[in-house]
Amino acid sequence: MSGKDKKAKQEESERPEKTPAPDDAGDAGAEKEPDGTAAEEAAGQETEKPEAKAEPDWKDRYARLLADFDNYKKRAARDREDTFRFVQAEVLGAILPAVDNLGLALANAKDRDDEFVKGVRLVNDGLLKTLKDQGAEPFDCVGKDLDIEKMEAIATLPNDEVPEGKVAIESKRGWMLKDKVLRAAQVVVSSGKANG
Repeated sequence: MSGKDKKAKQEESERPEKTPAPDDAGDAGAEKEPDGTAAEEAAGQETEKPEAKAEPDWKDRYARLLADFDNYKKRAARDREDTFRFVQAEVLGAILPAVDNLGLALANAKDRDDEFVKGVRLVNDGLLKTLKDQGAEPFDCVGKDLDIEKMEAIATLPNDEVPEGKVAIESKRGWMLKDKVLRAAQVVVSSGKANG
């Protein structure tokens, strides 16, 4: 061999061996690199498991979020309704003393045909209609048992006509707003027949 041929052979032997491309490796590549593709497949299986767990997790969170939002809407609607009822009760309760005073003025009017008295009656009737339209109605107490939820006893007096424990006199009229007490009635309760 000539010197050139020896030199070429030597260069070829010194060149690094080409490793097959990953596509060409086939099974041989898997054997040479036990941690390579086998590890990647194992890692792929591991990542699939958390994804499988993550899917129900977000569905559960979404369902809870929807339920929370639905509860929030219901709570907000209830709060809005409660606020409306509270304000309504405050306004209607503030009108009641005026209605009481107009009623007293009409009860004590000497000339019921006087134009001024007729005007007061019109105002009183208008206020009573407004209260009724809003769901407020007066309730009667005289002759009934004392109901501490609707009535406030301010005194007890003997009364020959009304049995003991029953309401004898209503000094201030009570009002209901739908199913709640707007204003308790102030009443005098009979203590029974007078001695003598």
